[in-house]
Amino acid sequence: MSLRKKTISGLTWNFAQQFSVQLIGFGVTIILARILLPAEFGLIAMLTVFIAVGNSLLEGGLTSSLIRSSNLGQADYSTVFFFNLVGSVILYVIVYLCAPLISSFYNQDALSLILRIYALEFIVNAFFSVQNARLTKEMNFKIQMKIQVPAVLVGGFFGVFLALNGYGVWSLVWMGLFQSFLSTVMHWIYSDWRPDWMFSKICFKRHFSFGYKMTLTGLLEILYKNIYVLIIGKNFSIIQLGLYSRADSVSQLPITNISAVINKVTYPMFASIADDNLRLKGVYRKLMQQVLFWNAPVLILLAVIAEPLFGFLLTSKWVPAAPYFQILCIAGVIYPLHAYNLNILKVKGRSDLILKLELIKKIICVVGILCVFPLGIYGLLYFQLLFSFLAYYINSIYSGKIINYSIGEQISDVLPILMASAFTGLLCYLADMFCFNRLQFPDLIRIIINGIFFFLVYLVSSTYLRLAPINDFKQLILTK
Repeated sequence: MSLRKKTISGLTWNFAQQFSVQLIGFGVTIILARILLPAEFGLIAMLTVFIAVGNSLLEGGLTSSLIRSSNLGQADYSTVFFFNLVGSVILYVIVYLCAPLISSFYNQDALSLILRIYALEFIVNAFFSVQNARLTKEMNFKIQMKIQVPAVLVGGFFGVFLALNGYGVWSLVWMGLFQSFLSTVMHWIYSDWRPDWMFSKICFKRHFSFGYKMTLTGLLEILYKNIYVLIIGKNFSIIQLGLYSRADSVSQLPITNISAVINKVTYPMFASIADDNLRLKGVYRKLMQQVLFWNAPVLILLAVIAEPLFGFLLTSKWVPAAPYFQILCIAGVIYPLHAYNLNILKVKGRSDLILKLELIKKIICVVGILCVFPLGIYGLLYFQLLFSFLAYYINSIYSGKIINYSIGEQISDVLPILMASAFTGLLCYLADMFCFNRLQFPDLIRIIINGIFFFLVYLVSSTYLRLAPINDFKQLILTK
């Protein structure tokens, strides 16, 4: 199969998988949000950073090395498998012992037991990380879809059942663990790979030399993404944290379904053409424009309809989260740009540069947060928006040099898309403010009218500006 056909197949199946999983997960979240209180979601949000750090330590570096490396043997996969498994047990013991300290930090006594149970996910996930890496390397997203959709669906039903029967925050904990368990079982059923009882020091050194830098980079990224949760959870009410976590979760839905899908496919694809800079630049440019063409208008539309969206889906108790959600949506518009710039460095094997860039960004981030913290939660949110653009600039410096695609060229390629999205969003916002809202339409009607109006204007303006992604989309998907 040619690279083009393999990429299209990978995109199709991965998008179907990601969209199905996120749609089911979002539906489950809506039901749970209607049953549970913001404070109960706030408790789980307090633990997000610790769970994410643990999973990053186990999955981030060595599995990324497996995906990018060629000529792998059974020794490579088995070595990574047993390293992850042993590491997960050690990590769980550390978290178990530190749980009372974390509970004391947030001044929430219930967190200690919750974390000790929730962290069992580390060990469960370690049993399928290598199988999942092999499927990704082979771009076999069809099998991944068959695995993830049933796991999320059945696990979601289980969580809703527990919530309806009064389990409160524990319904979220047991739902997460059950989904991880089902995912593990399904990976072992669908994957024909099994580990051998072997551990190669040579293979470990090979993957660790690349992987530890990626792991450190992943940790820095996770700490940055969750530093707002730590600060809000420590210094503001648990209800505000619950509102912020829901706003962030909903804003991530289109980013995950569009950006992460392409990212998962393009990493192995970029790796296959890593030695051809001219071809790599061309493919990167088309994908970047294509992703932004869909990602930007969706996020801007969601920002416009934030208030009726939260009122309709999550009930009025979650409407105070709408302003948080609007800022986070705008911040997520250019996420694909700096994420893909880092992908270029990854396929070039420059994990040292990635780590260097992450250190620079996180130092700037910490200094900025300390400066805006006195301004309250909105100061933190607006800094998150500003830092998103700054991070893109920093990420593009080295990758632009490597493939001769400067930030000036990148901005020139994506600026028309951003302008069309912003113009459409402004018109839609004014129409909603001075017409749809004043007519006191029900929330659902406002959402539908705004959506239709937005995409009609966006389609007309995109056609008028002759945006490149329209023609690229036709050539990539519609032509045989």
